Amino acid sequence: MAGGDVSGGDAERLRRWRMVLGGGEADGTGCALGGADAGMDAALGALYGADGGRGRKRAGERSAGLGGSAPQVARWLGDIRTYFPTSVVQVMQRDAIQRLGLSALLLEPEMLEAVEPDVHLVGTLLSLNKAMPETTRETARAVVRKVVEQVEKRLASRTRATLTGALDRSARISRPRHADIDWDRTIRANLKNYLPEHRTVVPERLVGYGRAARAVKKEVVLCIDQSGSMAASVVYASVFGAVLASMRSIATRLVVFDTAVVDLTDQLDDPVDVLFGTQLGGGTDINRALAYCQSKITRPADTVVVLISDLYEGGIRDEMLKRVAAMKAAGVEFVALLALSDEGAPAYDRDHAAALAALGAPAFACTPDLFPEVMAAALEKRPLPVP
Repeated sequence: MAGGDVSGGDAERLRRWRMVLGGGEADGTGCALGGADAGMDAALGALYGADGGRGRKRAGERSAGLGGSAPQVARWLGDIRTYFPTSVVQVMQRDAIQRLGLSALLLEPEMLEAVEPDVHLVGTLLSLNKAMPETTRETARAVVRKVVEQVEKRLASRTRATLTGALDRSARISRPRHADIDWDRTIRANLKNYLPEHRTVVPERLVGYGRAARAVKKEVVLCIDQSGSMAASVVYASVFGAVLASMRSIATRLVVFDTAVVDLTDQLDDPVDVLFGTQLGGGTDINRALAYCQSKITRPADTVVVLISDLYEGGIRDEMLKRVAAMKAAGVEFVALLALSDEGAPAYDRDHAAALAALGAPAFACTPDLFPEVMAAALEKRPLPVP
């Protein structure tokens, strides 16, 4: 077919197979590429060519072209943004960092300016935080801030609306004193009892707020595992922490941990500061982190503790479970999230997850879009919307 006349449909199929197979004598298509197709093929070959893109080529394989050269990588980053949509660019960047070991190049400001920011890139930058020179730090903060703003734009308004509704419902009482009747909600709840001849509504059910309920502030403790596998969860949790802290009716505490525990509550007004206060990687001591959180709880019945961790415990397992049991017995709503991300099913310690579930604290992965509903259910003390 390649040597004779080829119809338009066959030519397009050959072109697609050529792009998949990568050219060379072994691909069998006999199809030459030109223009944008050639540029696209070169960008793919630089990353997915022979030997993982490190410069060797065998028959039938794309040639590689990245190596470890910062100028070459910068040009390649520009090329893939030209040829591919943003979602594909982000995947290729992630593959380049993992396959070719390009993390060190992200410490150069000109490289950071060329990349397409996403949650995974933020995780990589945070893991390099301690090695980052001052000349790169401000550029890195700008990249992280761009991603944080994208996440906030996507999730903040919905989170505030969902939790405000939950707090209103949890404070509402059905037998209020006269001074505490919410007349607007009461009238709307009783419109079916309107008597036109008397031009009045007969209120069979009163809706109102008790003075004590109005004065009580809910407390939320976000306890976040900052081991390397939790990078995306740390990003989303930091943004949610800032959103919760902006709500007057919720007192929010944010704690991150590995084998040590760091309280970042005083930085919650800026999630970028929170993220740069983390240190991804290292071990895990969930028991120590929960001990710290437990010590900060003053009103258990009005407190929600959210542990975000894959539950690979390096501390004392039995003590960790005893702390969870003690908090629940005191009235704390305890939520264990194996991940807070869009990355699909996470790896986690199944034995620890089962042990928490046996204590009445189900452990499950949660997407950022589901998190507001999970928090609303916890604040209202109703069953969690476990996926």
